[in-house]
Amino acid sequence: MTHPLNHLTRAGDGTRDSTTALEANFSDLHPPLTQRQAFIESQRCLYCFDAPCVEACPSDIDIPRFIREIAEDNINGAAQTILEENILGGSCARVCPTEILCEQSCVRNHDAECQPVLIGLLQRHAVDHMHFDGHPFMRAADTGKHIAIVGAGPAGLSCAHRLATYGHRVTIFEAEAKTGGLNEYGIARYKLVDDYAQKEIDFLLEIGGIEIRHGQRLGDNLALDTLQRDYDSVFLGLGLGTSRQLGLTGEHAVGLMPATDYIKELRQTDDLSELPLAKRCVVIGAGNTAIDMAVQMARLGADAVTLVYRRGVESMAATGHEQEIAKANGVRIVTWAQPEQVLLDDTGRVAGMRFARTESRGGALATTGETLDIPADAVFTAIGQAFDAASLSDARAGQLGQEAGKIEVDGNFRTSLAGVFAGGDCIAAGQDLTVQAVQHGKLAAQAIHNEIMAQQEVA
Repeated sequence: MTHPLNHLTRAGDGTRDSTTALEANFSDLHPPLTQRQAFIESQRCLYCFDAPCVEACPSDIDIPRFIREIAEDNINGAAQTILEENILGGSCARVCPTEILCEQSCVRNHDAECQPVLIGLLQRHAVDHMHFDGHPFMRAADTGKHIAIVGAGPAGLSCAHRLATYGHRVTIFEAEAKTGGLNEYGIARYKLVDDYAQKEIDFLLEIGGIEIRHGQRLGDNLALDTLQRDYDSVFLGLGLGTSRQLGLTGEHAVGLMPATDYIKELRQTDDLSELPLAKRCVVIGAGNTAIDMAVQMARLGADAVTLVYRRGVESMAATGHEQEIAKANGVRIVTWAQPEQVLLDDTGRVAGMRFARTESRGGALATTGETLDIPADAVFTAIGQAFDAASLSDARAGQLGQEAGKIEVDGNFRTSLAGVFAGGDCIAAGQDLTVQAVQHGKLAAQAIHNEIMAQQEVA
């Protein structure tokens, strides 16, 4: 299949200077704290009783405790406190929107100084500097039970690790060639550098008892009824496998592609200078993926990057922090404009996008009759991910209850099928955050363990 951006020039000119500049543009977005900086920052924490930051943390990390342990120079203790609740605490410290979660709730944020404790950077400091003699988590005695997990993303990995601590054996079935899901394929390259996602996974797997089989896709070469027959329980951490469509003529023209596809390619390449680069590009969307896409195109060397959203700035899903990153990288943000027509040149390639100007009328979005044309060599869509219905195409999977186009679960992450659990982005409830997927996997593992042990007692 021809690459949708093959007509474009490459991001670099092949010179050493060009390659060095690109590498610098994709270095760590937030440099880590030094030991002294971490010590000073940890002493700003008030170690609140009933701390609001803990309430705001989707993974229930005891934040005041780990920060106090940093202040007491007990880095291993701090890391243990974090990882007991969030085994992917290192990546979450890098990609989690702490500015709208724990740090927003920090009492320092509402004090006269209006500056929260830098919880995310402190969490990263603890996990990055831990030095255990052995793996800090031990497997319980083998239970003889074997659980199947579909999807090796944050939810599946978290579930697998917690189940392993209970002494169960786990086999993870993963469609992609590499483990990690969103952390490996979907996060901006400058947020997770130096192959961090894989290093974190290597650490997680040190507990033992977890096998990963790649190239296994539910609804293709993997069937749910087979998993139910061969394993004691099943957890589905399928994520969101497809990009939403614009629904416009010309959507499949050369020069138009989902942002997630390009980000995946960008994260996997060994040579940034070989990536196809649109000198003028448009990104459609308002979430963090749209921001990630726009900023990365700017850092690759695009002359003009325009992010377009159909509503106002106040309605954008991307946090204010992410929007500031975009502006700092020269991204132009256009609001109150929705896609109307893909503009093509004489060869049928993308030449730009026509947008209908919009406004709010009684809370509903309406067009004004005016249009805006933005010339572009490439258009990237980031209008949301959807659950891939093909995953549930086999007869057994098709019996799963669904809600809002996702898998329906109860409060213990049980689906409508006995012995089948689900969590992460593929279930109806949630914010589609990495940290929340980790929490889902952890809680689902507890529910699976409880169910298996209860059945064993009855037997």
